[in-house]
Amino acid sequence: MIAVTGAPGGVKAKGAVLADAATGQVLWGRDTDTERPMASITKVMTALLVLQSGDLSREIEIPKTAVSYAWEYGGETAALHPGDVLTAAELLPALLLASGADAAYTLANAYGPGLTAFVARMNATAARMGMTHTHFASPDGLPYPTETSTYSTPADLLTLGLAAMRYPAFRSVVDLQFYHLPKGRGHHQYWWDNTDDLIGSYSGAVGIKDGYTDDAGHCLLFEAVRGSRTLIGVVLDSPASGVGAGAQAAEQMLNWGFRLPRAS
Repeated sequence: MIAVTGAPGGVKAKGAVLADAATGQVLWGRDTDTERPMASITKVMTALLVLQSGDLSREIEIPKTAVSYAWEYGGETAALHPGDVLTAAELLPALLLASGADAAYTLANAYGPGLTAFVARMNATAARMGMTHTHFASPDGLPYPTETSTYSTPADLLTLGLAAMRYPAFRSVVDLQFYHLPKGRGHHQYWWDNTDDLIGSYSGAVGIKDGYTDDAGHCLLFEAVRGSRTLIGVVLDSPASGVGAGAQAAEQMLNWGFRLPRAS
């Protein structure tokens, strides 16, 4: 195993980690076990539970409460129409690309069933995965009931990212720049852009999920491929130097990581 020295320059995030996705070897980290709010990276766990449940062809009606929930707590929405019927597979882009709190609510309500049961499953799954410094209070990462009720660490989120990216259905969504769902029987037309600034701007980026709240700062769980090498990393609480602050930190980490010699 190589002895990794040095650090990527210019990364101002308070918490961060970069690892080789194939071996799990941590290449660099900063406060990897410090608990911080993770904002919408939370939705990766929501997606993982849906994928573990199977049957992505399951049809789900959008409840009115999903829309009111998103508006009440100031969350991003996928502009879902109450009464529309979409499959779980069609709701995943609404959750992961548009970062819709309305999509998170809809999926959690269906698969819990109910938010309370679903959030309990999120925490039980985190415990089984060894994510001992993670707690979920919602399926979306909104600052509810407090700014820090939902939290994790770079090390725990690395575990979550590796698990989610093992699912082809997850990978096929998170590297898209956008998703278009034409109008169909029982639902309106939808167009969801990917809120992850790394996708489309960094060569080789294949996911995963960004997030932001005032207290969490800019957060990003990311993965990129260059040649036969895949790197995965996490940025938590990157200073607000622009919309793409998390992506900027990720780029610096990835550029540094891809320059490292391979383990022999």
